[in-house]
Amino acid sequence: MGKARLCFIGAGFHASTNIYPAVIGAGAEIQAIATRDINRSKAALQRFGSSGIPYDNYKTMLEQEDCDGVVVVAQAADHPSLVLDCIQAGKHVFVDKPLGWNAEEAAQIADAAEAAGVVLMVGFMKRYAPVYVKLKELIEGGSLGAARSFQAKFLVDSTLFCKSGEDFMKLAAVHMVDLVRYLFGEAVQVTGFANDNGEFISHTISLKFENGVVGSVYFAGMTAWTRESEGITVTFDHGFATADEVNTLIIHKSENHAELPWKSLAESDTVLTPSASAMSGGYRDLYLRGFVGEIVHFMDCCKEGHTPYSSGRDNVKTMELCDRILTALQ
Repeated sequence: MGKARLCFIGAGFHASTNIYPAVIGAGAEIQAIATRDINRSKAALQRFGSSGIPYDNYKTMLEQEDCDGVVVVAQAADHPSLVLDCIQAGKHVFVDKPLGWNAEEAAQIADAAEAAGVVLMVGFMKRYAPVYVKLKELIEGGSLGAARSFQAKFLVDSTLFCKSGEDFMKLAAVHMVDLVRYLFGEAVQVTGFANDNGEFISHTISLKFENGVVGSVYFAGMTAWTRESEGITVTFDHGFATADEVNTLIIHKSENHAELPWKSLAESDTVLTPSASAMSGGYRDLYLRGFVGEIVHFMDCCKEGHTPYSSGRDNVKTMELCDRILTALQ
């Protein structure tokens, strides 16, 4: 079977830095690119070594191109209308988050995709990052017993693109909101506190899930965090696991000791990390952050007709939780 043939709407900074290179890493073909400027579309095709067709009108592209799927990476406010046009054209769609500014808008788009019978996937790449995939396997596998609680953080300088707490929640922190849903299920209780100052954001949130897991999330979006940082520690019945940034998973399994364990070297951790090589070039980060994994998953869903893990319908629940958190922070 040949390469998956993907068409694209958008060629901005995020698309050019992460999505197009991830598509190449996933082994897909860039069949066509549509932006508002034909020269920009041509430049993007040239930059990524594609002999595909440039467009300055995405509707024309949707009409003329027979492809396996369309990737939409534009401004968040434009995503709903762009995705709905793709659905109307009968195209499978991958769209960068957020899809819909609230749960109601997200539900309307999910309804349209289901009615049309097309694949609709939202780009929550953390679900496909190896460190969080391994953590999910650990939670579901039960080798450390049941998960009981967690602490998570997401800290970034978001001041250039987020001017309010709602902007931050839906343009940046939404990834971590989606991740805790992916790991623990649906939340039944949400409380929180905010200490914001304009575009300087500081949130702490407590959640309880249907399965009994409780946890806290710390969000900060301000210039203090030019060194972006994220992580999550999960406490189980018989140990704990820490996903440190996106490249290390530390697993500690509790042991029974005849004597006090601090008297000797009795404790051990399993530390999972990727290898490091000059041969990885610039692709290593794209794999570890989940960008390549999400594109591979989208291509598989288009080929097999499967529902993506981060489907349009599942996205409704993530946006609902964002809305609930914002209400709790008021």
